[in-house]
Amino acid sequence: MIGKCNTRGKSTVTVSAGKAPLHRAVMATETVKFFEPQPDQLFIDMTFGAGGHTRALLGASPGSTVVALDRDPLAHRLACEMAEEFPGRIVPLLGRFSELPALLRTVEGFDRQRHFDGILFDFGCSSMQFDEASRGFSISHNGPLDMRMDKDRCPDQLSAAEVLARIQEVDLARILKVYGEEKQAKKIARAIVNARFTVKRIETTAELAGIVAHCLSQSEGATEPAAAGFDFRQDKLRRPAHVATKTFQALRIFVNNELNEINYGMVLAKHLLRTGGKLVTIAFHSLEDTIVKRHLTGHVVDDVASKVPLQYISHTLAHETDTMQEMMKPSWKQINKHVMVPTDDEVAHNPRSRSAKLRAAVRLD
Repeated sequence: MIGKCNTRGKSTVTVSAGKAPLHRAVMATETVKFFEPQPDQLFIDMTFGAGGHTRALLGASPGSTVVALDRDPLAHRLACEMAEEFPGRIVPLLGRFSELPALLRTVEGFDRQRHFDGILFDFGCSSMQFDEASRGFSISHNGPLDMRMDKDRCPDQLSAAEVLARIQEVDLARILKVYGEEKQAKKIARAIVNARFTVKRIETTAELAGIVAHCLSQSEGATEPAAAGFDFRQDKLRRPAHVATKTFQALRIFVNNELNEINYGMVLAKHLLRTGGKLVTIAFHSLEDTIVKRHLTGHVVDDVASKVPLQYISHTLAHETDTMQEMMKPSWKQINKHVMVPTDDEVAHNPRSRSAKLRAAVRLD
């Protein structure tokens, strides 16, 4: 459930003077390279975060302006501070992708379609959100089970703890399977619901992580999760990951409606970029990257990324040649044929970049 938000309210988040959050922008060099920035251009950073990508763009494009959008009040506060550092070159906006059209209408000269030279998406959580225990995103930092990227900006939005307190087992299992790609979704959902009814409401990240670890260890016949080695398992790249990582990912995506927002953001990019404008996306798991890829390759039905990777699946339909050519006319030309990943050196200096996948494309007529 997502309620109405105060998108124009001033952020109440405080940042200690001289202590900006430590954050390394992922693949910043590659991002600037693909944009090929020229003087006096206009960009949108759809996920401002700590502003690393925006800073790199401003440095590479003299006189350029960046619309800095973020749904996190802390990130918005940082954008306002950076706007003071770069007078007249940053337009800070607080809101989600789906709120951007309304926000742009409040800024004179920025509400026209096909107006921007470049749009950047850096999906997922920022390091700031993971590192702050009170936000409830991290398994390694115990805190309240919140996970709301908007924090208290949307009073009707449910936290992860509130979702787990109300959701039915079958619905939770589906969320874990679809959004977390969790093979043990049914077992974990049953364990969470049983704990809710027999022990207590799950309110902290440590409690949730412990329930998942215990559930999976018991399912394998072990008596002690830690002793049996079930606190960690290998991910798709054979790296050690906590067994609750996919559960946390699924809840975070659900709480923040992330995939629908990503889909809407890709639709916006098509309408806001001028002909020849550049799009750069950085995704951190397959669900995000799949939505981007299907928009770029035209696998979209009614502005929604198709579940079936084919535009036309019925062999009984016949179209005139002109109609078919118009229907298949692409909106994008991909710059990099294959997805790009960080260099080994970047991963060594910033381990959180290891899952990043970068795609770049040009807006066609």
